[in-house]
Amino acid sequence: MSVLIVIPARYASSRYPGKPLVPLTGATGAAQTLIERSWRAAIAVDGVDRVVVATDDDRIRDACEALGAEVVMTSEACGNGTERCAEAHAVLGNGYDIVVNLQGDAPLTPHWFIEGLVSGLRAAPNAEIATPVLRCDGATLTGFLEDRKAGRVGGTTAVFGAGGAALYFSKEVIPYTNATYAPDADTPVFHHVGVYAYRPDALAAYPDWPIGPLEQLEGLEQLRFLENGRQVLCVEVEAKGRQFWELNNPQDVPKIEQMMAEMGLE
Repeated sequence: MSVLIVIPARYASSRYPGKPLVPLTGATGAAQTLIERSWRAAIAVDGVDRVVVATDDDRIRDACEALGAEVVMTSEACGNGTERCAEAHAVLGNGYDIVVNLQGDAPLTPHWFIEGLVSGLRAAPNAEIATPVLRCDGATLTGFLEDRKAGRVGGTTAVFGAGGAALYFSKEVIPYTNATYAPDADTPVFHHVGVYAYRPDALAAYPDWPIGPLEQLEGLEQLRFLENGRQVLCVEVEAKGRQFWELNNPQDVPKIEQMMAEMGLE
């Protein structure tokens, strides 16, 4: 099955304008932009036929092409990364069996997350979209709860049933637990990793569905699939000692840089 990775990137982010071109300094002191780090994460994935950046901004296009990355220009009307992936796949001729959305704000995504995601979707013929989830340890859960108390949107959490079928995704910390966990202890909360693998028919249908109330409230694009009765598969992945965080706010820059330093990532 042929696999395409699309990295959607827009300049006009409501929470962090210009985010794809923000420099992130690694463990060696070298700075690379967010979009460059995301592209380098994508090309490290095994079993992928093609990697493209999908954007509507000339500045992002120019920066990516200077790296040697392939760029697909898409419409400013795309409302989210999934819509941009759908348009990019159409521009490329709709010829891939699986389309992976590696969002341009997730530079710490390990290659095995995406490899496991693709394998999970291949093995689940009834699923139309798959997304990775990572069990939170006590330290991560504490960070999520502190973010919410401070009014910040931190990580997204996921709940799912038998066989990994997604029940809900939220920017709140769910499911509720009043237990206390040691920093390295497993918890019942799963961090949703913002990567998606779609079957092409579901991806092509997505832009024509109206935005539902849950997607509008949460601001989470994957809820549109659930609101339209489509099966979303949650694939549990292992951290293997890697820290993971998405760049959502300016305050996330030092957090990600600290993680890169601790993990020795250049």
